[in-house]
Amino acid sequence: MSRIGNAPITVPKGVTLTTSGRTVSAKGPKGTLSFDIPEGVTMEQQGDRLLFKRASNDQRHRAMHGMVRARMANLITGVGTGYTRELDIVGVGYRAAVKGQSVELTLGFSHGVNYPLPDGVKAEVTKEGRLILSGCDRVALGQCAADIRDFRPPEPYKGKGVKYVEETILRKEGKRGKK
Repeated sequence: MSRIGNAPITVPKGVTLTTSGRTVSAKGPKGTLSFDIPEGVTMEQQGDRLLFKRASNDQRHRAMHGMVRARMANLITGVGTGYTRELDIVGVGYRAAVKGQSVELTLGFSHGVNYPLPDGVKAEVTKEGRLILSGCDRVALGQCAADIRDFRPPEPYKGKGVKYVEETILRKEGKRGKK
């Protein structure tokens, strides 16, 4: 039995769920998201708890069971409290600026990089040069953060580049001179 798929989800106050066919929509203070439940998995609501059951012990149904429960938990948390992702921009002259619905990055290239933010993702830059991304869709937020990090990933010698705040960079020792 799937431990993840069998765990119930508690729906917090302020989040409402509506079901039409196999599509479940969640609405909360941070926004509205929807998810299509694949065949072989059913959802039942008991008060403020959601339970998920699979149709059979088939390999595909077992795989979908845990995935559907995890995606619904992310959806409910996203519309309730939202998600944030923080990026550190390390390097002399490396910086970010938010202009409208895009992020302007100066990362040591001959020209600046302009990254348009997807719908539902907001960005802000702190005084320390930290880029904070926030939104209710965890998948879109994570992809946005990964795309920005891919412009200049951190290098192992000086640690320059764009990195996640919780990420640690294994530093290498440079070349040594002759003895």
